[in-house]
Amino acid sequence: MNTPLPPADELALIDRELGQLDARRLYLLARRDWLLRQPAPLVWGAPAAAAAPGRPKEASAPGAQNLLLTLGAVLLAVAALAFTLISWGSLGIGGRSAVLAVVTAAALVTPAPLLRRGLRSTAESVAAVGLLLTVLDAYALFAVGIPAADADAATAYAAGAAAVLAAAWAGYGRALPALRIPVPAALLTAQLPLPLAALAADAGPAELGWALLATAALDLALAASAPARWPARAAWIPAAALGAGALLIGLSESAVAASAADAAAPAALLAAVAALGVAAAWRIPGAWPAATAGGLAAVAALGGTARPELAPGWAVVTHLAVALPLLAAVRVTALPEPVRLGLARAGAGIAGLAALWGCAAAVTALAARLRVLDEVWAATTPAPGVPLAQPGVAAPVALLLAAGAARWLSRVLPGRPEPAVMAVALGWGGLFTAPLPLGLPVAAVLAAQLAVTAAAGLLALRSPDRPTAIAAGAVALLGAGNVSLAALDGRAATFAVLGLLGSGCAAGAAYGPAPRWARSGAAALAVGYATALVVALSALTDLAAPWWALPVLAVPAAVTAAGPGLGAQRLAAEASAGAAGLLALALACGDAPVLALTLALAGVVCAGSAVRADRRALGWAAGVLFVAAAWVRLASAGVGTAEAYTLPVTLPALAVGFLRRRRDPAASSWTAYGPGLAVTLLPSLAAAWGDPHWPRPLLLGAAALGLTLAGAHHRLRAPLLLGGGTLAAVALHELAPYVVQVVDALPRWLPPALAGLLLLAVGATYEKRLRDARRLRSALGRLR
Repeated sequence: MNTPLPPADELALIDRELGQLDARRLYLLARRDWLLRQPAPLVWGAPAAAAAPGRPKEASAPGAQNLLLTLGAVLLAVAALAFTLISWGSLGIGGRSAVLAVVTAAALVTPAPLLRRGLRSTAESVAAVGLLLTVLDAYALFAVGIPAADADAATAYAAGAAAVLAAAWAGYGRALPALRIPVPAALLTAQLPLPLAALAADAGPAELGWALLATAALDLALAASAPARWPARAAWIPAAALGAGALLIGLSESAVAASAADAAAPAALLAAVAALGVAAAWRIPGAWPAATAGGLAAVAALGGTARPELAPGWAVVTHLAVALPLLAAVRVTALPEPVRLGLARAGAGIAGLAALWGCAAAVTALAARLRVLDEVWAATTPAPGVPLAQPGVAAPVALLLAAGAARWLSRVLPGRPEPAVMAVALGWGGLFTAPLPLGLPVAAVLAAQLAVTAAAGLLALRSPDRPTAIAAGAVALLGAGNVSLAALDGRAATFAVLGLLGSGCAAGAAYGPAPRWARSGAAALAVGYATALVVALSALTDLAAPWWALPVLAVPAAVTAAGPGLGAQRLAAEASAGAAGLLALALACGDAPVLALTLALAGVVCAGSAVRADRRALGWAAGVLFVAAAWVRLASAGVGTAEAYTLPVTLPALAVGFLRRRRDPAASSWTAYGPGLAVTLLPSLAAAWGDPHWPRPLLLGAAALGLTLAGAHHRLRAPLLLGGGTLAAVALHELAPYVVQVVDALPRWLPPALAGLLLLAVGATYEKRLRDARRLRSALGRLR
C-alpha cells in the first residue's frame, strides 16, 4: 500500500484513530447499559407494533369450552326440574316417571363422553346434578307410592332410600373412577341408614348408640381396608364422630343407671366401643386416639356396673382402680405401639381426673382450718380431726392410688421428671389427709401429720433428684404451715408443734450432705419458728401486745451474734431475722414510747452486725433506725420544733463527713457535708417561712452566713452553696413585707417598664454576662 505519509507519521495517525474509536466504543457501551437499566428501554430498528406489549389472553379455548358445557348442563337440569315441579299436576304417573327418568339418565350418562373428551370439570358438574336428581327421584317415589305415610314410615323409607342411594353412588363411582364426587357422597350417605332405622323403630338411647356404633364399625372396616388410599383415608372422620356419639350415649346412660341391672345395657355398649377402638388401633397405624377412647370406654363399662351400689367417692376410687392396669400396657411389647400408647394414655387420663378430684376434696378440708384464726387458743373451733365433708376416706385413697401409679411410671420412664414429682405431691396429699376422716383424737392427727411433714422434709434433704427434692420441699412447707395453723386451737398443741417443727428445721439446716438451697430454706424456717415461739410465749404473759416486740427482737440479736458460724445458711437466716425485726416493729406500733425503744434496739442489732467487714451496709440501716427512734420519742413527748429532730442527725453526719475528708482528701464536700447540712437547713428554712417571729430567721440566717463564709474560706462547694442559698431565702423572707408595701405604692405601669429595661440591659450585655457566667461556673468547679 502506497501512502503520501512517511511510515512513522502514518503509524502515529493510525494509533490516534484507534484510540478515538476505543473511546467512542466505551461511551456507546456505557450508554447502552444505562438505557437497558431504564424501566422501558427502546429497541432501535424494531417496528412500533413490536415494542408494544401483547394483550394477554383472558381465557383459553378449552377453558371457555368447559365453562359453556357446564352452564349448558346445569341449565338443562334446572329446566327439567322446573318443568317437572311446575307441570307435575298436569302429568300422570307415567309422564312424571318418564320426565324424571329421562333427566336423571341423561345427567348420569353424560359424564362418560365428557371424560373421554378430557372435560373433567364439566363431567363433575353434570355428575353432581345427576346425584341430586337421584335424591329427587327417591322423594318423588315416596310421594307417589306412600302419600299418607306417618313420621315413622317416612323415617324408615329415608333409611332404605339412603342405603340404596349409597350403594348406587358407590357403584357409579367405581364405574367412572375419574369422578371425585360420587364416592365421598356415597360415604356420607352411608352414615344415615342404621341411625334412621333405629329412630324409625322408636328405639331408645342404647339402641341408637348401637346403630351409631355399627355404622362406625363399617367406616373403620373401610378405613382399615386401604389406610393410605382415598376414600378409606376419609372414612376416619365419620367413624370418629359416630364412635364418639356412641361413647357419649353409653356414658350418659351408665351415669343415670339406678341399679347394676340398669347399668348392664350401657356397659355392653361401652364394652363394644372399647373393643372397636382397640381393634381400630390394632389394624390402622397411628390410630392411638381410638385405643384411648377404647380404654376410657372399658373403664366406664366395668366401673359403671358397680357405681350404683357405691357411694360417690368410692365410685371414683373404683374407676381409678379399674383404670390403673391400663398403664401396664406401656410395658407390653407384644401389643402394637398405637394400642400401647392409647391404653396407657387412657389410664393416665383417668388417674389424673381422680387425682384432681381427690386434691379438691383435700384442699377443702385443709382450708377449713383457717377458721381457727377467728379465735386463737379458744379450743372451740372444729377440731383438726374433723372429717372431710364429702367424700370422706375415699379422697385419700384415690390420692394414694394415683401416687402409686405415678411412682410406677417414674420407674418405667426414668428420663421424665414429671411422674416422680406427681408421686411426691399426691403421696403427701393422701398421707397428710388420711387421718382427718378417721375420727382420731386431735393429738393423733397432729402427730401423724407432723410425721408426714418430717418425711417430706427428709426427702427434700436427701433426694439426689432435684425436681423431686424441690417438690418434696414444697409439700413439706405446705404441710408445716397447715399443721401449725391447726395447732393454734390449743396452747399445748401450739408449743409442741412449733417446737418440733423448729427443731426439725434447725436439724435440717445442719445436715451437711443436703443441697445448699434446702439447708438455706430450713435455716430460714428455723428462725421463723423461733420467732413464732417467742410470740406464743409473750402471749402467755400479761404484757400488752406492743411490749411483745422486745422479746421478738431477741431472735435477730441471736442470729446476728451467731454471724459467720451459720456458714452457707447465714444469708437465709439473716433474711428471716430481718422479717422478725419487721414483725417486732409492727407489734410496737400501738405504743409510741415502746416503738421508739424497739427502733433503738433494732438499731443496736444492725450496728452490731455492721461491725463485721462483710456487713458494713447495715450501718446505714442502724443510722436510720436510731434517727427514727429519736424522732418517735420526740413526737411522743409533744416536741414540735423542727431543729429538735434535725440537729441530732446533722451533728453526727458532719462528724462522719469530717472523718471521711481526713481519710480521703479527694472526697467531695457534697458527699461529706451535703446530707448533714441539708437535713437541718431545709426543714428550718421551711419552718422559718411560716414563722411570724424573729428568733428563728435570725438564728438561721446567722448560721447560714457562717456556713457561707466557711465554705468560701475553705473552698468547699456544699457549705458555700447551701449556706448562701439559705441566707438569700431568709433575707427574701425578711424583706418580703417591705417589698409588698413598695410594690403596692408603685404605679401599675412601672413594674413592666422596669422589667423591659432589665431585659434590654441584659440583651445589650449578653456576651459579657455569658462570660461572667462561665467564669462563675469555672470558679465553682474549682471548689471541692
